[in-house]
Amino acid sequence: MPNEGSYTEALRRSDETWKKLEENPSSFKMLSGDRPTGHLHLGHWFGTLKERVDLQNKGVNTNILIADYQVITDRDTTEHIQQNTHDMVLDYLAVGIDPVKTMIFTHSAVPALNQLMLPFLSLVSESELKRNPTVKAEKEVSQHALTGLLLTYPVHQACDILFCKANVVPVGKDQLPHLELTRNIARRFNDRFAPVFPEPAPLLSETPELLGLDGRKMSKSYGNAIALSMTEDETAKLIKKARTDSDRNITFDPENRPGVSALITTAALMTGQAPDAIANSIGEQGAGALKAYVTEVVNDYLRPLRQRREELAKEKGLAHEILERGNAKANEIANETLAEVRSAMRMQY
Repeated sequence: MPNEGSYTEALRRSDETWKKLEENPSSFKMLSGDRPTGHLHLGHWFGTLKERVDLQNKGVNTNILIADYQVITDRDTTEHIQQNTHDMVLDYLAVGIDPVKTMIFTHSAVPALNQLMLPFLSLVSESELKRNPTVKAEKEVSQHALTGLLLTYPVHQACDILFCKANVVPVGKDQLPHLELTRNIARRFNDRFAPVFPEPAPLLSETPELLGLDGRKMSKSYGNAIALSMTEDETAKLIKKARTDSDRNITFDPENRPGVSALITTAALMTGQAPDAIANSIGEQGAGALKAYVTEVVNDYLRPLRQRREELAKEKGLAHEILERGNAKANEIANETLAEVRSAMRMQY
């Protein structure tokens, strides 16, 4: 018997699902999402956004969650959350997400989705939650006790996925434990009460990892990310500040020259060229020439997207209108699912 939670089994399931999806995309429903903690950046584009647009355009039923409740799993304030959420909607539209084809909604506006937390929490153990890699990592680095919301947020993610009965979820290898918990919750609910939920399959892909300008993971909190919405001048200033080294001969060596190699990798993704070819073309011209080249190709690549976003931003109230429609639709779906759950649990009075 295969180990249901193993990477090998997840990869097999993913390959099988991709094949079926290509043959009949309309039979699949996808859910994915982001926390509104700041502007989306190039790492988001290559990591998830590009694939969401592709799935949408293939005819998959696509759904995108703005996970506003998850902001407070590890943050003490929601000061900028409204602006961040509206900015995120504009970023989605600019990259090609079509709100007619894709439901865009927020956690906090869908009460029935969040009410699924109660029955779902009864289906998992404390040890399962504490074994989750994200929860374990946060516990190790945190200087204070875990909040109840952070401890249970993998269950909240299960609510996000299952409320709309998504049967596919794009994930990276590090997110597979979250999806496996969702599959377990769906299976346990169906076995204990009545068949209501699908067991969603992972969609693993070979998406390239785009490192930040300092060679670390691209992250808003590190200040090393090129936001999709930056101006060309802001992009140039950020790239100019990127860490390199004193060796004028430009080579692609991620282990020993992380800063230089991160710049080269960024240019490679923008142009489709091999990293070594880019390094050779710069040669002895030094880091200044490399940064100028990266600035040029990044701004060229993002210019059409940024122009679209600038036009969209002129439509006052657009983000609010899209969220209003998406939230209304999500509420309809969530209410129907919660009614099914109550019926399965014999809790209709």
